[in-house]
Amino acid sequence: MSPSLDFVHGAVLVSALFHAAWNASIKGSPDKPLSAVGITGVAMLLAAIGLPWLPQPAPASWPFLLASLILQVAYMRLVARIYRVTDLSVSYPVMRGTAPLLVALVSALFFHDAPGPGAMAGVATICAGILCIGLPGRAVRAPGGMTLALLNAVVIASYTLVDGAGARLSQAPASYTLWIFLLQGIVMIGLTVPSRAGDLARHVKSHWGAVTLGGCGTVISYGIVLWAMTLAPIAIIAALRETSILFGILISWLFLRERLTPARIAGACVLVLGVIMLRLAP
Repeated sequence: MSPSLDFVHGAVLVSALFHAAWNASIKGSPDKPLSAVGITGVAMLLAAIGLPWLPQPAPASWPFLLASLILQVAYMRLVARIYRVTDLSVSYPVMRGTAPLLVALVSALFFHDAPGPGAMAGVATICAGILCIGLPGRAVRAPGGMTLALLNAVVIASYTLVDGAGARLSQAPASYTLWIFLLQGIVMIGLTVPSRAGDLARHVKSHWGAVTLGGCGTVISYGIVLWAMTLAPIAIIAALRETSILFGILISWLFLRERLTPARIAGACVLVLGVIMLRLAP
């Protein structure tokens, strides 16, 4: 028996919390590129442990898996660079808020997977709320920070669409997800070890708790999302996932000492309104 949409939506909201937490762990790290590599390394180990016990993805999904690998590596490297020059509470909403609109438009035009008018209005409202939180910010310490955030939004939208289709074709979304993390970890560590092997080992030893929690968080978060995309329209799940910004601004305020401005509070209220609209949409 398929789970109810309420259960699916609730699971995606839980994944949003995990997503905000692992992004905050990178932002709070003294060496953001090494933290990103450490997190993907932990995710790789979890994937290696879990994959022997799961059915393998169908062959039709492997081209999507390889395309996702390229996009996921680009995403992680951009995240580490962006958080060096912007606040989490500024760049995170811009990255995550622009992507669902792109996903919704491409889904409607090319995948015939468009939400109904009510759900589409909810998606647009969520994106408006997220952008309201992020765009008024001025905590950007380099002129290219917002450009990089918008570029990463395109990468996020691309891997969301690729993995949404790939997970459906795989007939095994859990193993599809773990293969992503296994391959991503191999590539990320392979790119880092030749030049910074000692630094990476010392970083992981000194920050093993944050790295471990981040690795577990990213696997749980993305695993839930890909599972949900096999049961509901990709655009709706992509928009719901970005409610992680609510958790992100709270984490940035409570733990990273970033300002919680009136504009960000107003944007959070608009975002919640969008979630309610999605829930009530036929």
